Amino acid sequence: MNKTVLRLGAAAACALAFAFPALAADKPEIDHGDTAWLLVATALVLMMNIPGLALFYAGMVRKKNVLATGVQAFAIAALVTVMWFVVGYSLAFTNGGALNSFIGSLSRAFGAGLRGSVHELGVTVPENVFLMYQATFAIITPAIITGAFAERMKFSAMMWFMGLWLLVVYVPVAHWVWGGGFLGAAGVLDFAGGLVVHLTAGIAGLVACIVIGKRQGYGHEYMAPHNLVLTLIGTSLLWVGWFGFNAGSALSSGELAGTAMLNTHVSAAVAALVWMAIEWTSRGKPSVLGVLTGAVAGLGMITPAAGYVEPWAAMAIGVIAGAVCYWTSIVLKNKLGYDDSLDVFGVHGVGGIVGSILVGVFATRAINDVNKGQPVGWVDGNPGQVLTQLYGVVVIALFCAVATWIILKLIDATIGLRVSRDEETEGLDTALHGERVQ
Repeated sequence: MNKTVLRLGAAAACALAFAFPALAADKPEIDHGDTAWLLVATALVLMMNIPGLALFYAGMVRKKNVLATGVQAFAIAALVTVMWFVVGYSLAFTNGGALNSFIGSLSRAFGAGLRGSVHELGVTVPENVFLMYQATFAIITPAIITGAFAERMKFSAMMWFMGLWLLVVYVPVAHWVWGGGFLGAAGVLDFAGGLVVHLTAGIAGLVACIVIGKRQGYGHEYMAPHNLVLTLIGTSLLWVGWFGFNAGSALSSGELAGTAMLNTHVSAAVAALVWMAIEWTSRGKPSVLGVLTGAVAGLGMITPAAGYVEPWAAMAIGVIAGAVCYWTSIVLKNKLGYDDSLDVFGVHGVGGIVGSILVGVFATRAINDVNKGQPVGWVDGNPGQVLTQLYGVVVIALFCAVATWIILKLIDATIGLRVSRDEETEGLDTALHGERVQ
């Protein structure tokens, strides 16, 4: 009897000895260094929007609209946070089964199943941290759009537009590129949001400013920025926060994050100098707004490529960003006559388009071996990646343009998009919020 008990005990001990390693293997291995970096990156990206973008935009409008412009970024942060937690993250970053090429599922709605889990894109960090990090991207993207129709949209219409746009445009596009959808499966590369963030915001901004129409007196009245000190502070916060945006997208604290940070900094600096040089040469003086806008152009254009290219390529991208975004914002906009108030399309849209195509040119396996030993971009011997990137640009641009137009027309037909003529003349601070800057 005793021998039987001993044998059974030994067998049970052996079974447990083999079982525990198996259980340990199934449990996610959380890296505290990666987690700490992503927590910091999350805070940096949120800082890009509040207060970064809020100050950046508020300083560029007229004094009578400074509060109304700045509060849009803050209100969007609150609205998108709730929508992202409730349903947005789940639809963007889970497997949608038969519909997975186009949209995710509701398996993570209201934060279900987050405890003790990781996402396949960031297996060394808790999924709740990954959700929060992605929330900051979802927040700043619609906030960028507001610069295109600054000084003329109703606050109520803006809130409805941003909520609908998040679900109809941003969430599907994020899934297509990053969440397991058809564009990612086709090999389209976007390291940190050139397609998902800047292209979508830029196209939506262009459509919005055309549908809403020009500001009263545009092209005739003096509409100089109210306070460029605010814009300078906002730009500085954006530049620093962009390290969380791009380097954070490595989802780890290793060498790739360092490369993305270096590329981001170099591109921004070069683009600022190029914009300054062009303006100095053509106008006789380098403007404060010009050098600030040039830096943002460099930051936007390097975003899709930050974790795929060598630093010398980041310099080349910075040169292209400063020149191309200057031409679009200053020359093309004036020729075509659309009122993109704060150059959302000229900087973010064009930066996202050109930067995403340049990924196909400069991406190399020496920096990011996404193709498992095979060439990545043209410099590696894979010119076909340029066409793949162009495919992603065209699909997203067309979808975003049509969907944005439909949303805007729907809102205009119900509650109206634009403030009245008298309210626009009075200023949105007083007309919409009953407050003003003294």
